[in-house]
Amino acid sequence: MTLAAGSRLGPYEIVAPIGAGGMGEVWRARDPRLGREVAIKVLPASFSADADRLRRFEQEARAAGILNHPNITAVLDIGEHEGAPYVVQELLEGETLRQTLAGGKLSARRAIDYAIQIAHGLAAAHEKGIVHRDLKPENLFATKDGRVKILDFGLARMTQAEEGGQATNLPTATAGTEPGVVLGTLGYMSPEQVRGKTADARSDIFSFGAILYEMLAGQRAFKGDSAADTMSAILREDPPDISVTNQSVPPGLERIVRHCLEKNPEQRFHSAHDLAFDLESLSGTSVTNARAGAAATGPSVVRLSRLRLASLAAAAIAAGALFGHLLWRPAKPSNPTYRRLTFRRGNIGTARFAPDGASVVYGAAWEGQPIEIYTTRPEGPESTPTGMKNADLRSVSSTGELAVSLRERFLGGPAGVGTLATMPIGGGAPRSIAEFIEAADWTPDGKQMAVARFLQGRSRIELPLGTVVYASERRLRHLRISPRGDRIAFFESASHGNSLRTVDLSGKTAVLVPDGLHGQGLAWTPSGNEIWFDDRGERGQFVLNAVDLSGRIRNLSRLPVGLLVQDISREGRVLVERYGSQGGILGLAPGEVRERSLSWFDRSTPGALSDDGRTLLINETGEAAGRGGAHYVRGTDGAAAVKLGEGGALDLSLDAKWVLARHPDSEKNLTLQPTGTGTAVSIDEPGLERVKHATFFPDGKKLLLVAAERGKKPRLYVQDVPTGAPRPITEKEYGLAERPISPDGAWIAAYGEWSENMFLLPVGGGQPRTVPDSKDLDLIRWTPDGKALFAVVTGTIPARVVRVDIATGRREPWKELAPPELSGLIEIGPVFLTPDGKSYVYGYGRSATSDLYLVENLR
Repeated sequence: MTLAAGSRLGPYEIVAPIGAGGMGEVWRARDPRLGREVAIKVLPASFSADADRLRRFEQEARAAGILNHPNITAVLDIGEHEGAPYVVQELLEGETLRQTLAGGKLSARRAIDYAIQIAHGLAAAHEKGIVHRDLKPENLFATKDGRVKILDFGLARMTQAEEGGQATNLPTATAGTEPGVVLGTLGYMSPEQVRGKTADARSDIFSFGAILYEMLAGQRAFKGDSAADTMSAILREDPPDISVTNQSVPPGLERIVRHCLEKNPEQRFHSAHDLAFDLESLSGTSVTNARAGAAATGPSVVRLSRLRLASLAAAAIAAGALFGHLLWRPAKPSNPTYRRLTFRRGNIGTARFAPDGASVVYGAAWEGQPIEIYTTRPEGPESTPTGMKNADLRSVSSTGELAVSLRERFLGGPAGVGTLATMPIGGGAPRSIAEFIEAADWTPDGKQMAVARFLQGRSRIELPLGTVVYASERRLRHLRISPRGDRIAFFESASHGNSLRTVDLSGKTAVLVPDGLHGQGLAWTPSGNEIWFDDRGERGQFVLNAVDLSGRIRNLSRLPVGLLVQDISREGRVLVERYGSQGGILGLAPGEVRERSLSWFDRSTPGALSDDGRTLLINETGEAAGRGGAHYVRGTDGAAAVKLGEGGALDLSLDAKWVLARHPDSEKNLTLQPTGTGTAVSIDEPGLERVKHATFFPDGKKLLLVAAERGKKPRLYVQDVPTGAPRPITEKEYGLAERPISPDGAWIAAYGEWSENMFLLPVGGGQPRTVPDSKDLDLIRWTPDGKALFAVVTGTIPARVVRVDIATGRREPWKELAPPELSGLIEIGPVFLTPDGKSYVYGYGRSATSDLYLVENLR
């Protein structure tokens, strides 16, 4: 097959050649359907001549297609043209790691940065059960913006020899190899691969270690004058110390390399997640301290979510700290140590130190089981159950009393409100003391508790129980009482991030960190002079920060993995949760009989489904989408997703022509974005101060809003689009599901208080109706005749979907939904159905990692 600029390959327009080698040619091409450029690898025609090889190539290409991760090159399409198969990938600008290494060894900082990204890509692949088996510098690509991509995932099995085949059939490097055609690959093989044994994830970790060694030492870890010599070195020899050629490499980094290069797979890192975490911990010490030393010549700025705030902060620093709360003060050098406390798969709720400062009490849902409360100590890996199931911890008093939240329907993480109870730390029957509690913390003397409670549409902080010291229409979370007992710190939620605030016992409040935080945990230091909290920074980085009572912020650590601050002991030891979660989407497209993955990047959530079941709205909130997130539309047939804008989208019109979205830095400012050609239309909301949620009416001409006027509580509004004025239809706020409006537009299915049944609200005015026996239901949508609802029974795994008669409450089972692997699930939902119930999509959240760590020497 002959290609040239201007010719076509399937639907793609060939632009120019990129390169060629033994595995075929690579071309730059244009996809006119989406208006973007791609890279197309055209493989030798021999692939088509071998039916088994072609079948395996297609299987592996499909496998690579599901690896939507920022550190893995995306496979967009596969096809065949004139007898030659081809694979379409994202177009990258930059150079391979082999080309980079031609200039010599890398700095420790750059090598760690690259290594962390590679480890994250491997972890994502291994989670899907995919092993690369041909990791080498030629298969790693550094883009111009500093992102490292793993190339040819899934193709490695096709391009290397069959198990037990001859070494001369192995792929070779295109540059930088010694005499002997196999050395380019052999130098990165694991011992078990050399022996012809099955390669698993630990084989990739060995190859990773060889690459990291080369980045740091400037020379191969294993090399010989012949293939046999290289194999012998891999099987029997250890590479020279890196310090021989690079004395700037920290000892901890060399230990990580050695751990990767253990000959016995059992002695290596057992997962790329653990490898990434060790690298990130090292990055948070040696690399961070190096930056801190450089920062001594000039101050830096904590970059908050809005770029305009960061620029104001920079100007303020230059002017002498006019905005002192955004200043970053370099921390004193420290060498924190991390000791892992939990070792099971699942999800951790709340964790606190016991009064002795060493024992730890925590709630966790392990291996898909209901949440339970456990105790553990740093001396050993075992955790002891207290016997308290279906409950999460809230606080541990100085006298050894536990405050727990009783939850009968709990998947894997704190969600909603529950019944607050107390019980002895050694076990015993709980004593219920309050309802509708979201958070609680004992006072230092152990005699009272502060609580965050949700009542009558508002969140409020009480200390003691029943005495309100602060109230808000926003959600109040993670409250903690100061060691002196005079202030309460808490997060207050907003549409574009939390703020960190304090309130004293008289009700006086202070905003220490303004809206924009994406933190999940906070704790007071023993002195009570600072609050430590976690946050998500730019480019997927996570930070641990400290803020004093004047609002001055300093950085404690920067890590590419999430660390949630759980507690700080009187001795200054820190209890953190290392977490990593994934959000995915599964769905059944029209005319198909099997569900397919419709996820795009690392945290995909379904936002809406068109009535014909062919178009899906996706919200991305993970690392790949950036701090503010992004939204996409994608065909349920598996077509590539198309990005529509930054921030989250609220709804998709039933005909799939318009997406309702909101600017990521605004609490209102809705827009209508076309899914095809056309321009976005801004929607004004005159008289409204903020819009909490919005959805289309079935006719697409009106919006239903949960919104608030200035100085008033939220309620429901109807607004004609795009220029109508919002008009209230209720006197109070109700909670809305994703498809709450009846097909004729006359009724709204809504939620009231946590313990109430579902309501049917008349749009034209009148008294609400109640759906009988619906307290445990989450609405999906109305049936086409308006006489029943599809709903999910809350807290069930798999998610049980039922059809509910709105007049009688009678339920009919419809379907159970769940991904194939149940372990580590945090949630299932939201669920979207077509009107006929034949096609659907649903989201799921999974805890990829959730482990407790004890941190010492963090300052």
